[in-house]
Amino acid sequence: MQLSGAKIIMECLLEQGVDTIFGFPGGQIMPLYDALYDYTEDGRIRHILTCHEQGATHAADGFARSSGKVGVCFATSGPGATNTVTGIATAYMDSSPIVVITGQVPVSLIGRDSFQEVDIVGITLPITKHSFLCKDVSELAGAVRNAFKIAKSGRPGPVLIDVPKNLMTDKADYKPAKPLSAGAAPQVSDESVKLLAHMINNAKKPVICAGGGIVISDASKLLTELAEKSHIPVATTLMCLGSFDRNNPLSLGMVGMHGERDANLAVHNADLLVSMGMRFSDRVTGDLQRFAKGAKVIHVDIDRSEIDKNVLSDEHIIGDVRDVLGRVMPLIKENGRRAWNDEVRSYRREPSATGSASFGPSEIFAAVRDALGDDVIVATDVGQHQMWTAQKWPFSKPRRLITSGGLGTMGFGLGAAIGAKVANPDKRVILFTGDGSFRMNCAELMTVSSQDLPIIVFVLKNNTLGMVRQWQKLFFSKRFSATDLPDVLDYRGLAESFGLFGRHVNDVNGLKNAVSEALAQGCGAVIACEVFIDENVWPIVPPGDAINNQLTKE
Repeated sequence: MQLSGAKIIMECLLEQGVDTIFGFPGGQIMPLYDALYDYTEDGRIRHILTCHEQGATHAADGFARSSGKVGVCFATSGPGATNTVTGIATAYMDSSPIVVITGQVPVSLIGRDSFQEVDIVGITLPITKHSFLCKDVSELAGAVRNAFKIAKSGRPGPVLIDVPKNLMTDKADYKPAKPLSAGAAPQVSDESVKLLAHMINNAKKPVICAGGGIVISDASKLLTELAEKSHIPVATTLMCLGSFDRNNPLSLGMVGMHGERDANLAVHNADLLVSMGMRFSDRVTGDLQRFAKGAKVIHVDIDRSEIDKNVLSDEHIIGDVRDVLGRVMPLIKENGRRAWNDEVRSYRREPSATGSASFGPSEIFAAVRDALGDDVIVATDVGQHQMWTAQKWPFSKPRRLITSGGLGTMGFGLGAAIGAKVANPDKRVILFTGDGSFRMNCAELMTVSSQDLPIIVFVLKNNTLGMVRQWQKLFFSKRFSATDLPDVLDYRGLAESFGLFGRHVNDVNGLKNAVSEALAQGCGAVIACEVFIDENVWPIVPPGDAINNQLTKE
């Protein structure tokens, strides 16, 4: 069957089970959008037109993180393609599987500085698992099929396909095919599993440090079974929040720079660190020379490049954490570890009072939780509000926190919330953001409105770049350079201009009433919550210090 290159791409996307595409059209990708017309008209594919290609890429990412599927994004050449770069890098750092298809100038014009020509493959090579530049229409089907296989195999991540315009109109034979199976995970020997069990069974003061790989491999249930059978406290990275119920007595919460005191001290004083699906980010470890120095470290990860990259392991297992957990469970002995758990509980301390007790982050998060419950998907941008979310929201299930961890991308949240809502139409999706991040992505409110997505955006409005200001206050002698934001934005008016619900509140009752009104209206909403400018995130590990040396107040 002879089809145009554009239709071959569309048919191959259907083969992969794609039913949603985020994107923004332009000159060099027009033939693909022309082919897309038929697929949207008959309902086989839903296209979400965003306001910006970066928003489209973040939406594909949020779709992937919340659903476990591969997210798909279209963009045109030149500035359209380069606008996807931040989104691609965000997905790469957090191992999120997306496929980005970009238009390119015709093959005959490549390398001639043609209008809207850019070497997007060269630009994205360091931030993709693989990048394809197709030069013949016969390559398109293989590129799409392999892109999906690569994106979801092993450690997931983004893949880019760059398609010259002439290939979209050229014709080639098309033969339907089933999706390629994801690449097999590395084989784990029985000896490695027995060694892990031996180390766990013989440890007196073990801690499980769980990372985003637990989410990716759907290993949350097995992680819980291991912890409860062996009574090992569990510290999680930001990317793993929710994979171990925060309400579980063995949960220590988040570890690292803004982690819980008991999590950091437990890791610091452990004799065994069972590290699963994590990359030992500097925000987790602090000073590497003083990180968990009394502990043996066994590192389980599917990506060989993460082993001994940051923290030297005493033992390691290269494989899928779900496979490893499933095989080690029968070998684990039940152990109450009462003395160790009593010691860990003694580390806990009530959080320090902050500057605006009547309407601070604690009160805001409690009020939102009371109004909406815990069974929601929570997206964030990056900054103080992100850390408050991690600390104060009781995540109990995986894939409920959608946040930029590795790259720390301000402007990520609204696009990601859109993707999460599209992927989960029956779930409540909310966004916590700061006024600095919100100004970077607020145009996507138009997408929220046009797609009729009832996403509630909570802006923690303190008229400053809060995390930068906090660092300036603590570590730069209060020299507040370029951090304060002019208070010129009417959040209610902005929301209403997009046909959404908007409110500006400064107390708990006002917030509760605003949430009730937003729910009653059933549309997207923006609720700006006035927060004291010097409300800080506590605790904090000073940069370069050990994680057991936390500041809990100024």
